[in-house]
Amino acid sequence: MTLEHVALWTDDLEKQKMYYCRFFDGKSNSLYHNPQTGFRSYFLTFEGGARLEIMQKTDIPPNLNDRKTKQHLGLIHLAFGAASKDEVDGKAKELLDEGFEILRGPRTTGDGYYEFETLDPDGNRIEVTFKG
Repeated sequence: MTLEHVALWTDDLEKQKMYYCRFFDGKSNSLYHNPQTGFRSYFLTFEGGARLEIMQKTDIPPNLNDRKTKQHLGLIHLAFGAASKDEVDGKAKELLDEGFEILRGPRTTGDGYYEFETLDPDGNRIEVTFKG
């Protein structure tokens, strides 16, 4: 079996789409809109076939988790694999230069990954990793 996709609710569909397409080379389908329910979504496809569905609907309540400083049960991050340490460093610099905070790293973890952590525009935790 394969993991088909992961989905995220957002208040700003276009901003999230731009972020994942620009910084992580996601390829977007056309906007899906159901006028009866107000539901809108995009599927973003990444190298290797992984997909992320970003969704918007007006009656979705806000997430009350403090995603920046606290961990919680459930889905906690999305991880993107890089081809080298230099690519990890370059992506960290690119995001930092664009005003995105780097929470931790780049660093080598105890299990041998070279990685950094950041947040997407909605505060979802993102890791960029390389395993040499």
